[in-house]
Amino acid sequence: MIARDADWCLSEFTCQAGPQDRRFEEQHAFATIAAVVEGSFQYRCDSGRALLYPGALMLGNPGGCFECGHEHSRGDRCVSLQFNPVLFDEIASSAAGTARFRFTAAMLPALKPLARPLVELEALAANAPGRNLDRMAVEELALQMAETVVDAVAGGNARSSAPSPSDGRRISRVLHHIESHTADALDLAALASIACMSKYHFLRSFRRIVGLTPHQYLLGLRLHQAAQRLCASAEPISSIAFDAGFGDLSTFNAGFRARFGTTPGNFRRAHGRLIAA
Repeated sequence: MIARDADWCLSEFTCQAGPQDRRFEEQHAFATIAAVVEGSFQYRCDSGRALLYPGALMLGNPGGCFECGHEHSRGDRCVSLQFNPVLFDEIASSAAGTARFRFTAAMLPALKPLARPLVELEALAANAPGRNLDRMAVEELALQMAETVVDAVAGGNARSSAPSPSDGRRISRVLHHIESHTADALDLAALASIACMSKYHFLRSFRRIVGLTPHQYLLGLRLHQAAQRLCASAEPISSIAFDAGFGDLSTFNAGFRARFGTTPGNFRRAHGRLIAA
């Protein structure tokens, strides 16, 4: 548990389950929005099935049953927001135009509008132990996150995919490779060979399952990791950019501004309110 109030809570979950561990059914007590920070896993709920990966959001309706499984890898880490149905209905009434809103997909891919709140959420979780959090800042972030997610789902940006076991296994293998080699020079042919697919079939399957192209996913992961380091350290921006896999600072600055709507320096300064004791 990181922070909580009467009608919402923010928690971090770490799972060590692997392919040999039996799945079991659980139930979402509240409306749930969980950001995957590390690892990938299969998720089944009342609104569909999906492969969850770093940057994606797991969605859960209150009272809905679900199962998680790690067929192709071991362990994951998520930062989860849970909302009392009354509060969530109020948010949905404003963002989606109806208090009867329910998630119609199991996940949201790593969409651009979610980039900033995801980094803020993870920075908050990473810096929470031993600190007195700014309660107002945390609650504002929780409510804004819910509003952004509901708006994205209601606007048709949610993607739920039920891949074949074979395609899911292959794409999961590629996701782990990209996550472990974000700073390396990767190309479509090499990634397709890891999946044992032709380039066209790989690209089509990856986009259908993940909701992004491989390049979009890699670029988002690099920028996301860079944003986390900007929040957590005083390292020079140029060092962070080169370590993240960007060949020059101007490309990094342009990509960062396009994704987060501000410069890396301004982004670092703006997060003092979230991670300060």
